[in-house]
Amino acid sequence: MSKLEIDQYISAQKEPEKTLLKNMRKMILEIEPELKQGISYGIPAFKLGKDVVCGIAARRAGCSFYPFSGSVLAALNKDLVIYKQTKSALHFDAPLPKTLVRKLMTQRMVQIMVKRKGR
Repeated sequence: MSKLEIDQYISAQKEPEKTLLKNMRKMILEIEPELKQGISYGIPAFKLGKDVVCGIAARRAGCSFYPFSGSVLAALNKDLVIYKQTKSALHFDAPLPKTLVRKLMTQRMVQIMVKRKGR
């Protein structure tokens, strides 16, 4: 996984998705600077050790945030009612609030820690 791969992915996008992805990447790394960057399942992803915390991707119209766990979106469904989503992705066409991104990432990182304790 590498930062360069994410740079290439983002650079290949059209506006406004390119700017949305740049801003999301910056926000994710501000929230958790220790995350490693790279590509997972063909999209920019951010890992904590071997586990993916989240990913971001461009869509035809807008972008998506992937928590890499369907239960994250379900756990925060009250915070997400104004967004379009699937079981695995939160769709957006304007910047997501940093507090929401922090909640999503924290929920996922807690899952990762619980999983590791069970090993």
